[in-house]
Amino acid sequence: MKTEELISMLATDAGAVTPYSAMQRFGTAIAWGAAGATLLMLALLQVRHDLGQAALLPMFWLKVGFVASLAGGSLFAALRLARPGAKLDGLPLAIGLPILVMWAIAAFTLIGAESVERSKLFYGDTWKSCPLLIALLSAPVFVAVLRTMKELAPTQPRLAGFANGLLAGAVAAVVYCLHCPEQGAPFVAFWYLLGMLIPAGVGTLLGNRLLRW
Repeated sequence: MKTEELISMLATDAGAVTPYSAMQRFGTAIAWGAAGATLLMLALLQVRHDLGQAALLPMFWLKVGFVASLAGGSLFAALRLARPGAKLDGLPLAIGLPILVMWAIAAFTLIGAESVERSKLFYGDTWKSCPLLIALLSAPVFVAVLRTMKELAPTQPRLAGFANGLLAGAVAAVVYCLHCPEQGAPFVAFWYLLGMLIPAGVGTLLGNRLLRW
């Protein structure tokens, strides 16, 4: 029997993982992970002092919407990858569309800005720390969702690890929005994405070892 046939047979036998039960497990893991990320943010950083004023600005909600959309897309991917035999159609679109939209907004912003302002819009004041802080805050979510995925039945461990890592990074980025003073679309489109891709990369590397049956 070929390896692919064996995996297919095992996947069929493991089909008791229902979409509802997987959603429940991931929802619980995300809740605990987000709580841990929030506590970590409060311990190491602080909520921005002008959060109330910032929440009145469209760019604040565009930033939150971007990372929340990526969280939703990566959760959709993780749920599909957790169930053997589930169709993977639409996963690239679910993850790629928020990125493409944000990049388009960032490009439009840079094109319309004066040349002296473009560097500020891209780098902001916190480009050196932003990706690392998002990756750090993702640790509690990463552990929670990876443990949940391990309890389910992923048959593509590398992809599952990537989806879990991106989910952890996106949830952490939502929490980080409560602290981050940056409002530029180019900054968010690049440095936030880089911060979310760090745990996604770690998940890809660890997935083949930790999520293999």
